Amino acid sequence: MDLDIKYLLWLQELRFLTGGVFDEIFNALSKFAVDLLPFLPFIIFWGSDKKWGYRFMITHDFGDLLNGIIKLTVCAYRPWIRSDLIEPAGDSKVAATGYSFPSGHSFAATSMYGTTIVWQKAKRRWLAITCSVLILLTCFSRNFLGVHTPQDVVVAFIESWIVIYLVGYFQKKIGSDCKKLDLLGILGIVFVIATICYISFKSYPMDYVDGKLLVDPHKMMNDCFKACGAFTGLIIGSYVERHYIHYEIPVGAPELPVLTAVGAGLMFAWKELFAPATVTVWFGGHWGNFVARLLMLLFATIVWPLVIRKVCDNSKQDSE
Repeated sequence: MDLDIKYLLWLQELRFLTGGVFDEIFNALSKFAVDLLPFLPFIIFWGSDKKWGYRFMITHDFGDLLNGIIKLTVCAYRPWIRSDLIEPAGDSKVAATGYSFPSGHSFAATSMYGTTIVWQKAKRRWLAITCSVLILLTCFSRNFLGVHTPQDVVVAFIESWIVIYLVGYFQKKIGSDCKKLDLLGILGIVFVIATICYISFKSYPMDYVDGKLLVDPHKMMNDCFKACGAFTGLIIGSYVERHYIHYEIPVGAPELPVLTAVGAGLMFAWKELFAPATVTVWFGGHWGNFVARLLMLLFATIVWPLVIRKVCDNSKQDSE
């Protein structure tokens, strides 16, 4: 038996001995990393710091795309497929939406908390320390819950910090040079097209047990299509915002906190409720997810900044 599976079985035994008392805590940490934490970039972009908002968005969306490419290249099976002794917590066997390596939850947590550390380490050391602890706990939770091997988590952690560094490096190097940013945008679109072609036409493992396919590659591609849509939406949206909208955060506007919260709420409702019931059904799993995430990022970078500016400007005029 492989060492990584032995480690997961040891954690599983610990989980059983403690009666699953930690399951919900670690599960909540994991769900927060992928269900709520990805909305942090938009809140920062609309209401706190536009430059860092973009940095958060690029780190998350480009890194998510890169993570998806690696997953669909390696095609590593989940622990419970490799060993029938593994019993993951909760409904992971049914809910898992991708291959195992690298861990998507670990990437999401490390990329967002890690960018927060870089942003706030000099201003709010307590926040940087808290984020560091949350990274470690979220990464460990993926092993404790039996859904990822140690190498899945470690590589996702390393991958995240590489992306954080590269995004920060290029942002400082390019600054607000629109021509260079436009060129990067074109290269980004080419990269998305190449990615879709690659994942659509490459070969995948087709292993059967008792006549049943172990893992359906078609299903495993959904997350990567989501990432492609989000990254495309960010490229297009940032181009429009940069050239035509020129959004400036209305610092001090009393309506800003409420508008920021409403915007995040609308995006969450779209992601969790409306998109699955509309575009995902109309266009299918792959392109439906692509379009849904594309529209999300266009809303975040074009529509809601215009709404915030309009509401705050009207309020300011009325007060005068």
